[in-house]
Amino acid sequence: MSFVLRKTETLSAANAHENPRRTAQWLLNCAGLGELEAQALLGQILLDGQGIERDTALARRWFSIAAERGHSMARNMLGRCHEHGWGGPIDLHSALNCYQLAAAQGLDWAMYNLANLLATGRAGTLDLPQAFVWYQRAAELGHAKSMNLLGRFYEEGTVVAAEPKLALEWFRRSAEGGDFRGQFSYAGRLLELGEISSARFWLEKALAIGNLNFIHSACRSLAALNHPELLDINAAYAQRQVALANEHSV
Repeated sequence: MSFVLRKTETLSAANAHENPRRTAQWLLNCAGLGELEAQALLGQILLDGQGIERDTALARRWFSIAAERGHSMARNMLGRCHEHGWGGPIDLHSALNCYQLAAAQGLDWAMYNLANLLATGRAGTLDLPQAFVWYQRAAELGHAKSMNLLGRFYEEGTVVAAEPKLALEWFRRSAEGGDFRGQFSYAGRLLELGEISSARFWLEKALAIGNLNFIHSACRSLAALNHPELLDINAAYAQRQVALANEHSV
């Protein structure tokens, strides 16, 4: 997940992209003066290497400083550092704690990340009912990825009773919210309903923005569906998979 630059009194996302080096210097100065938002943003550009040399350990440090001061996104990003080993060792228990704190502050991304850990049990706590609760809370805040996963709970009847119509609604909202997995899920349900042209539309949307792991999985799923009307879509996904794999190997 990319940390979106938040609006401040003297900095906008547009300025950051137009002159990343100047933005980086501005953030360094402001972070050193104790500006909370600048500290969190500095952590992100250090993590991404945007306008400044990439330094994941220093990014983790600035996230930690801002998190200790109550910044919800910094807490979430510190959790991501702990979860993925960015700038230090993997510590899933610490990641879980960070997500819990940021989720309690109302941050949708933290709710989603917390739900993922609870749903997989990777932090030592498998709790599908609580995962459902956090996905639902994030989805109700407009978090598109959570909408897709909430739809799966209703589709599969996990924790709650299976409700295909409700699953379809959450998949639709996820797709319209811009999540490529949600777009693919929605397309799959539309295919079941015989709405081929609408399904094609969402499959093409997902193809345009999906990452390599998604495209790889989608290729298998499309092959299993065996829809003659989608042979060109299947081929497009296969070509995209090859292109993305080549990019990653460079």
